[in-house]
Amino acid sequence: MRVSRAQAEANRETVINVASRLFRERGFDGIGLKDLMKGAGLTQGGFYKQFESKDDLVALASRRAMESATRRWSSVAASSPDPLQGVIDLYLSAGHRGETGDGCPLVALGSDAARQSADLRKPFQDGIKAHLQVLEELMPASDHDDASRKAMTMLALMVGAVTLSRIVTDENLADRLLKAAAAEAKRVAAMEPAE
Repeated sequence: MRVSRAQAEANRETVINVASRLFRERGFDGIGLKDLMKGAGLTQGGFYKQFESKDDLVALASRRAMESATRRWSSVAASSPDPLQGVIDLYLSAGHRGETGDGCPLVALGSDAARQSADLRKPFQDGIKAHLQVLEELMPASDHDDASRKAMTMLALMVGAVTLSRIVTDENLADRLLKAAAAEAKRVAAMEPAE
């Protein structure tokens, strides 16, 4: 049965969205095309009509995940009385720690992405730059170089803290890691410019 162009495009978007979630849950190599397409409610046969390869889908799904995460930060910042604190509180929360399918793709896929080709790492690099831009814009007034340094420090700290909190099996330790990182992120934001 032939599908319309509109339906084919809707199917493609569904596959990208489902892949974005499933890759974050299972890793790039943790799910095959058959299960991925099944998760999207489609058959495997339609995959190559929509995508050149699994790598093509990985790149598209990774870009989708990174863009979604950046939009989430921007949305939280826009609706919070203290935008930077709102982002810190969202990111370094027990709820985010448990969001393996919808949480931060840097945490979920960072080590997988580091082993991929430059083409597959590009969406992550673009997403990191977008996250840094959001953080820079939320930093208390300071010069650009100082805001950039603080944003880099804060992003590395927060991604590392959530990663560690997902690795450990001791929930108390996981919570303490997030709380320590939140306190340090707040301190970094308030630091005087480096000499």
